[in-house]
Amino acid sequence: MPDSPTPFDAVLLVGFGGPQQRADIRPFLRNVLRGRQVPTARIEAVARHYELFDGRSPLTEISRRQAAGLRERLSAGGPDLPVFLGMRNWHPFLDDVLSEMAEAGVERALGVILAAHRSYSSCGQYRQNVADARRALGERGHPDVEVFFAPGWHTHPGFVAANAAQIENARASLPDDLRRDARIVFTAHSIPRSMTGCARYVAELEESAGLVADALGASDWEIVYQSRSGRPTDPWLEPDVCDYLRAERGRGLQAALLAPLGFVADHIEVLFDLDREAAATCREVGLTMRRASAVNDHPAFLDALADVVRSACARFGGGRPLPLVPPLPPERIEGPPPAR
Repeated sequence: MPDSPTPFDAVLLVGFGGPQQRADIRPFLRNVLRGRQVPTARIEAVARHYELFDGRSPLTEISRRQAAGLRERLSAGGPDLPVFLGMRNWHPFLDDVLSEMAEAGVERALGVILAAHRSYSSCGQYRQNVADARRALGERGHPDVEVFFAPGWHTHPGFVAANAAQIENARASLPDDLRRDARIVFTAHSIPRSMTGCARYVAELEESAGLVADALGASDWEIVYQSRSGRPTDPWLEPDVCDYLRAERGRGLQAALLAPLGFVADHIEVLFDLDREAAATCREVGLTMRRASAVNDHPAFLDALADVVRSACARFGGGRPLPLVPPLPPERIEGPPPAR
C-alpha cells in the first residue's frame, strides 16, 4: 500500500485479453461471446485469424509492458501505487486479479480502461465486467474492492504525441516522392450505429484525430473503420478501411499512412485487418501503404497514463472519490466477436 495518503490504494488497468497459444483460441472466443448467438462458421473464421499467428495475441504482453511502465513512473514520481492488470476475456482474469487485490489489502482502486474512445463495447462493458468481478469477491469470501474510474483521456497530450510519433516513424519509411502527399488514414473498430454511446465514440475519435493531425501539421486525413462484424443488413460505422482504400486509389490517391488510432496495442485485429487484409488490398490496387504502430508502450503514452492517475488522485485528494462517469447500460449485441 502507498505510504503517503491518497484516495486510492492501487491502480487497476482493465484490458481485453488475448489467447497465448492455439489451445486457448476457442475457449477465449467463448469468453468474448458470452452467450451471444453467433454462427459457427463465423467463429471458425475468427479462430483462423488467430491460427495465422499461432494462437498468440500480442495484446497481453503489450498490456503487461504498459502496466510495468505505469508502475515505474508512479514509483519514480508518485503517487507510489501498486498497479494491477485485469482482463475481461483471458488471463489474468478480472475475477482473479480483484481477489489478489483484496488479499493484498486493497480497499479502493482507480480503474483505467485501456481504450481511449468510449462506447458501450469499449467502456460500459468493461465497467460491467468489473462490477461482476466485485460481486464474485463476496462469493469467494473476500472483502469488496471499490473501483472508481478515471476520466477519459482521448485528448491527453501524451496520447496525441505518441500517436503522432508513430505516424511520423511510418511516414519516414515512405519513398521520398510520396511522403508529402501521403494521406493519414486513422482506423478504429467499427461498432453498430445503434450501440449505446455510438455518437460519443465517433465524436471522440474525431477529436483525437484532429489533434494528432494538428500535431503533425497535416490537413489530409480521414477516419475509417475496421473489424466490422454482425449481420450484413445491420448498419455499422463506415467506411470500411479496405473499401475506402480501393475507392480512394481510384480517385488518384498515391500513398496512405494507416494509423490504428482506435487501439492502444498492436493486437490480432490490427495485425490481421491492416497488415494482411488492408495491405493486400493496397497491393491489388497499386496503392503505396505504410502502417503506423499503435501507441503500445511509447514513453509519451505511458507518461499520459501516469498523468491520468496523478490527476485523479489530486482531484479527489481532499475527499472520498466518486464514480467519474456513470456506467453505460448493458446492451445485447448480436454478431461475431472481435479478434484481438
